[in-house]
Amino acid sequence: MLVFGVIALVAGFAVGQRELVGVGVLLTVVPPLSALTVLGAASRIVHSRTVAPTRVATGHDARVLVRVGNSSSAWPVASVSVEDTLPVPLGAEPRYTVGYLGPRSVRDVSYLVRPAGRGNYPVGPLRVAVTDPLGCVRVSRRVGAPTHLLVTPVTVPLPTLGSADGSQGEESPRRSLTGAGEQDPVPREYQYGDELRRVHWRSTAKHGELMVRRDEQHWRENSTILLDTRRSAHGSEGPAGSLETAVSVAASVALNLLDGGHGLRLHTERGRVPTMSAAGVLDGLAVAEPSDTPGLLGGIGLLGNSRGTSSLIVAVLGALTPEEAAALARTGGSGARVAVLCARAAWAGHDAVGGVRDILVSAGWRVLVLSSLAELPRLWSLAAAPTGTNASARAAAPRTPGKGPR
Repeated sequence: MLVFGVIALVAGFAVGQRELVGVGVLLTVVPPLSALTVLGAASRIVHSRTVAPTRVATGHDARVLVRVGNSSSAWPVASVSVEDTLPVPLGAEPRYTVGYLGPRSVRDVSYLVRPAGRGNYPVGPLRVAVTDPLGCVRVSRRVGAPTHLLVTPVTVPLPTLGSADGSQGEESPRRSLTGAGEQDPVPREYQYGDELRRVHWRSTAKHGELMVRRDEQHWRENSTILLDTRRSAHGSEGPAGSLETAVSVAASVALNLLDGGHGLRLHTERGRVPTMSAAGVLDGLAVAEPSDTPGLLGGIGLLGNSRGTSSLIVAVLGALTPEEAAALARTGGSGARVAVLCARAAWAGHDAVGGVRDILVSAGWRVLVLSSLAELPRLWSLAAAPTGTNASARAAAPRTPGKGPR
């Protein structure tokens, strides 16, 4: 408009046409006047953002509510549009036209995000654009600070340790993968004041009078999980990479053990992950990044330091060398040991998975080879079966296809 206004002014004076000069003046004056109407308007825009929930599992929705308001008690804002800043895993950046905002007016906009992968993602800051009524001038700025959304890894429910043989109910002792458990307690006669939930019905039927369980001493089993997060061991990254599969496997096994009352140690080749609660495990694994550690011997050494304290060791692994497999085979003491090998990891050759599996199986490990998280519940049922059943270590570790790992 400024360019055409100047041209019209020059042409009008040149040919002596007042009408053309008037058009030139109008075109030249409108942009500055429009700029005056949006002067300071962007600074009057305030906002708040709420993410609910602030912690969500991968593939689940979280709602973002953005409230935009005009902080001025006297001056309106003609036209407002907003755009929230999102990282790529949360989807496309939403854009909304809020429109006219009167003094002290507010508008609410909301949208859903569905994270494609775990992590701690910033939502925001908000980009606000203010336009004059004629659309001549547009002023934009970033306002506020980002709000964080924590996305935890995908997990699958696993059968309770020792339940693969179908033993259930009061008559069956609690058995676990480690072979330890709780036998039925010795009952005693019912006394006034005893809680009815402590009645031992099997002994009641046998003795013909109410019998209750004695106070029991519960022994807590301790377990250790080693998660291999080396970048070189897993190759490709992203939601479909073997590292994400390994993290989800470790999270699923950790939740299963915590639900079973196990004391848990979870660590990578770089150090420990907080395991005070199931939420702590998921939060710690949500932000686990691939490491540039060249080998796994450091992580294997941490397993060696836990000898004598862990009744169960679970190693979730990427590609191993035969030397690393041999070092791992020697660790763990007399407790039960389970290795989960990711078939899509960066294995050196077609027979590398089978060679590492054979080394571990010969040392007494139960080995699971899986390509995706969906295979874990079935394989874990075989690994959790009591020793001596048909679910042997080799049954739980089928050979990979002839064309090698993918």
